[in-house]
Amino acid sequence: MKRTKLALALLGLLVAQSPRLQAQTGPAPAAKAVIQIWMWGGPSQLETFDPKPGAGYDYTGPWTKPIATNVPGIEIAQGLPLLAGIADRYAIIRSMTHGSNAHETAAYMMQTGHEPGGGIVYPSLGAIVSRFKGYDNGYTGQIPPYVVLTESQGRFSEEGFLGPRYKPFVTGGDPAKKVFAVEGLVAEGVDEAGLAERRALLESLDSLGKAQAADPAIAEARAAAGDAWALVTGEAKKVFDLSLETEATRDRYGRNSFGQACLAARRLVEAGVPYVTINYKGWDTHKEHFGVLDKKSGELDTGLSALILDLEARKLLDSTIIWWGGEFGRTPKIAWEAPWNGGRSHYGAVFSVLLAGGGFKGGRVVGSSDARAEAVATRPVYPRDLLGSILERLGIDPEGALPNPLGLELKTMPSQGEGPGKGRLKEIM
Repeated sequence: MKRTKLALALLGLLVAQSPRLQAQTGPAPAAKAVIQIWMWGGPSQLETFDPKPGAGYDYTGPWTKPIATNVPGIEIAQGLPLLAGIADRYAIIRSMTHGSNAHETAAYMMQTGHEPGGGIVYPSLGAIVSRFKGYDNGYTGQIPPYVVLTESQGRFSEEGFLGPRYKPFVTGGDPAKKVFAVEGLVAEGVDEAGLAERRALLESLDSLGKAQAADPAIAEARAAAGDAWALVTGEAKKVFDLSLETEATRDRYGRNSFGQACLAARRLVEAGVPYVTINYKGWDTHKEHFGVLDKKSGELDTGLSALILDLEARKLLDSTIIWWGGEFGRTPKIAWEAPWNGGRSHYGAVFSVLLAGGGFKGGRVVGSSDARAEAVATRPVYPRDLLGSILERLGIDPEGALPNPLGLELKTMPSQGEGPGKGRLKEIM
């Protein structure tokens, strides 16, 4: 069985290894990788992909001038001019819904496709893809198959009942800095000679490992440590070295943490990593919502548009799904009073998601909200519909068995017939 290539032995931990499990069969894959842009905190639908200029000032605030995109009839918010110019490359879902206004519950549903409860913690989509596209099924990359840039979300256990083998590798660090200090992999100010000295010191202190070298657990730990050292000193870590990109490319993505994380994500899928999440913080805009947007909309517009176009130029967009969205949207009516001073709160009744690449049809809008973005007007889309559609494009049967170390008989996603809605996104598949 292929050992995980980023052993946590260097961090003083052992990653539990589950037995090899039978691969799930499914439809022929159209996509090979996913880049998930997780809008941590919940972005407003009105100031992104579902503007309502006629709703009145208490709903629009100063953002009253949506932009016509390059697809006739589709408008998006005024802070996204670059994305407006490439709307033919992505689809917008304007009728996402789950009804929860709590971060933890909403994040769990959006990341797993399941309702909470029942004593079972389901894995996130990233962990599911790691299970079916990772080491159990032929992935040979040194970089782990599920990478998070740069902070763990922390709202729930991403790996769920699948166990720590499928936990994401969280990079830490800041890709916008001169050295992207990836946790356990790239340390600022430590060269290869320094690493070799540290390894020699560790070896000299490992008297137990030498004395019990034949013990299976010790042997596995030492082998995993060897894999980790191979990654730390090998070619794979260069994927995180953004200085290898041209200055023009880095400028095009934006010289900020989000833009450079988008560039890092492109390099990771280019290297064969099947699932990358960018945790883009700062969207929980209870206070001074529009002031936050004045800065962050530019970062989003620049980074996401560059990512889409760069993947397209490199012939990777057809095989890479970009999934943009958060745990919910924001309340349509603005709280002008103190202490909110023009804020929006949590809103799970209706919100927006963007999908690009991987065989999803661009230039389309799925569903709609009402005149003030307060409720779904047509074609409700539930988390299981969204995630099931992504899995289908990856060639993973959303209703097939989800093998797990607990031996539970569970499906990867709830059936389309379970609960309301029209099921997976056939309109854009």
